[in-house]
Amino acid sequence: MKGTSLLLLLLIPFGVKGQGTDTLIYAQGNIVNGLTKEPVVARISYQSLPYGSKVGFLSGSTFEFPLFDNEKYSVTVEAAGFAPSKYLLDPAEANGERRVIQNIELNLPSAAVHNAETTHTIGKVMRLEDLNFDAGKVKISASSFEELDEVVLMLKNNPRMVIQLEGHTDTRGNANANLALSQERVNAVKAYLVSKGSNKRKIKTKAFGGTQPVSLEDTEASHALNRRVEMRILEN
Repeated sequence: MKGTSLLLLLLIPFGVKGQGTDTLIYAQGNIVNGLTKEPVVARISYQSLPYGSKVGFLSGSTFEFPLFDNEKYSVTVEAAGFAPSKYLLDPAEANGERRVIQNIELNLPSAAVHNAETTHTIGKVMRLEDLNFDAGKVKISASSFEELDEVVLMLKNNPRMVIQLEGHTDTRGNANANLALSQERVNAVKAYLVSKGSNKRKIKTKAFGGTQPVSLEDTEASHALNRRVEMRILEN
C-alpha cells in the first residue's frame, strides 16, 4: 500500500495484530481523477469522531488505516489542482473482510469547472443532445446539422484534439442488430464531420448497441434517453 502513516495522540502497543486473531476494521480505498480515472497522489488526513482523539496522515494514491474502537472517522483528501473531498467512514459498513471500502474521485475546483468546459478536458464525455435519427435508421435528420457543425468548429479550433464517437441504442430488439445499428450511426456522424472538413484520423468510433443503457425503465422516455451518440475527448 502506497504512503506512510503517522498516528498521533494514540499509543499502540507493538504486536497488537499478533495477539490472536486481528479483529480490527480497516478503511481502504483508491484516489483517482474524477474525469480520467487515473490515480492521483494526495494527502489524506483522518480523525476519529466525535472528539478527534485519534488522528493520522497519509500520502499516496491509495490508503489503508485502522478504525480503532469501532469509531466513525472523518477523512479529508487534498491534492494540488483539485477541490478537497471529505468523507465519513462508518465501521458498520465493513464487508466480510473487515474492510470499509471508499474509493475517492477528485474533481476540479468549482472556479475551474467553467474553464474545463471551454478547454475540453481529456476524458470529458458530451452527449450530442440534438442529434436525431429516424427510428431504426441511420440517416441523420437535418435538425441535427447545427449541433454537428459546432463539433466541426470545435475540431477546427483545437487541431490537436482527437474524439471518439460512441453509439448507443435502446435495449429492445436483437443485440447484434442493435450493435450494428449503433456502429452505422456513428459512422454516419463521422462521415458528416469529415464532409465538412474535419480530419478523419482525428475521429474514432465505437459501438455499444444496447449494452450501456442510461435507464432500465421500460418506458418510451427511457428508451429515447438510451438512444444516443456521445463524444469523448481522447486527446487535446
